[in-house]
Amino acid sequence: MLKLTEKYATKPAQELPMLFQRILQNTIHDHFRRQKVRSTWTTLLSAFGHKDDKDDDFDPLETLPARLDSNSPADPAQQHQQAEIVGLIEQALARLPARQREAFLLRYWEELDVAETATAMGCSEGSVKTHCSRAVHALAGMLKARGVSL
Repeated sequence: MLKLTEKYATKPAQELPMLFQRILQNTIHDHFRRQKVRSTWTTLLSAFGHKDDKDDDFDPLETLPARLDSNSPADPAQQHQQAEIVGLIEQALARLPARQREAFLLRYWEELDVAETATAMGCSEGSVKTHCSRAVHALAGMLKARGVSL
């Protein structure tokens, strides 16, 4: 009824019943289309579940295999080496001054742009660039001293 009054208030009175019927039919069709799409996705996701499984914590995403192009290496030696490098990076990050660490993490791990980082840190964009540059150089130096070359 609101659509009719908002969009067709200027139409003659004899056309209003026909317009109202069309608006009502379209609204009903839209509702059933949305319901069909939602039930399709629910049905597809429920197909991942197990009929005999009584576990309420079932996550269908856990049933999917990992992608081959993911960041985690398949070789256990490479996984161990990657874990060691991540540990060294975390140690190096902890040794950075607070503002440099904050700028680095917001820019490169949270993937904020310079303006968003400046707003979050309460400083100018130039300060963010300076802090990030100093953090990157300091991290590179610390990691190089530990034998890590990225």
